[in-house]
Amino acid sequence: MFLRKVCLFALAATLGVFAAVETLNVVIKEYEVPTPKSRPHDPALAPDGSLWYTGQTANKLGRLDPKTGEFKEYPLKVPNSGPHGLVADKDGNIWFTAISAGYVGKLDPKTGAIAEFRPSDGTEIDPHTPVFDHNGILWFTNEETNYVGRLDPKTGKMTLAKSPTSHAVPYGILVTQKNLPLFCEFGTNKLASIDPNTMKIREYALPAANARPRRIALAPDGTIYYTDFARGYLGHFDPASGTLLKEWASPGGADSEPYGIAVTNDGEVWYSESGVKPNTLVRFNPRTESFSTKQIPSGGGVVRNMVATPDRRLYLACSGVNKVAVVDLTNTSR
Repeated sequence: MFLRKVCLFALAATLGVFAAVETLNVVIKEYEVPTPKSRPHDPALAPDGSLWYTGQTANKLGRLDPKTGEFKEYPLKVPNSGPHGLVADKDGNIWFTAISAGYVGKLDPKTGAIAEFRPSDGTEIDPHTPVFDHNGILWFTNEETNYVGRLDPKTGKMTLAKSPTSHAVPYGILVTQKNLPLFCEFGTNKLASIDPNTMKIREYALPAANARPRRIALAPDGTIYYTDFARGYLGHFDPASGTLLKEWASPGGADSEPYGIAVTNDGEVWYSESGVKPNTLVRFNPRTESFSTKQIPSGGGVVRNMVATPDRRLYLACSGVNKVAVVDLTNTSR
């Protein structure tokens, strides 16, 4: 029995399930968005430093100037679009996914003009999360229709590739330093990449059959971190070798439901536990493999996504409490 306990402890240590948890010293400033019950879903960083968000149930996009606290909202043309994810291009245009109305949109903040893009053959899509690659091509996941999409902003041409796994639920997505789109398949225990030229999808099964990777973030060294929503884990994956490097139990435990995640320029990993009430902001230091946490003042209402800025801030969307937040990381040690 003693030998069995020793072996189990060694295995758990290898998997990273034992981790010290410290108190996180950061300032979280939250802002109530103008339209009640907007359900801010995702945040985005614009070139001018502003925080943009999707008001999913308000059918609006919103902009916050963190310097002044001023908001501006932009109503969408198509009723019940269900704006979900969004990303800014280099010119400051805001591209968003309309998950309910099945299109990808582009907002010009200078004029308020909105352009809409759909598959030319009428294929049904439900765009989820968008990201730009290094060549200015927009990639986006589609949750229930099981596609990954490619949109050329210059021509408006949209190309789709279906996941090899049925009901894979393509979800969080990023583009690596090598210009490879890589995404989570939340409906299964897989990560996947898509060849930018051939649109061929390659899947990477995680060791745990009940793993459900939901969001994903890129580290400076080209590896990625993902939140395993179902198991309450943080995972570290190497796209170059296609292997899981290590995983750690999240401080909130098996029901902590890790969700929105970002990596700062120094390689620190930040994410939220949505199953913990109130939601917590978690910092993971890869150098020491240590965790620290802080409760989100409003409770968070599920932080579904977050983005890191170059000047050590985090932008959060606190969907269930109708707020967005800016987290000042300048007091944290590096």
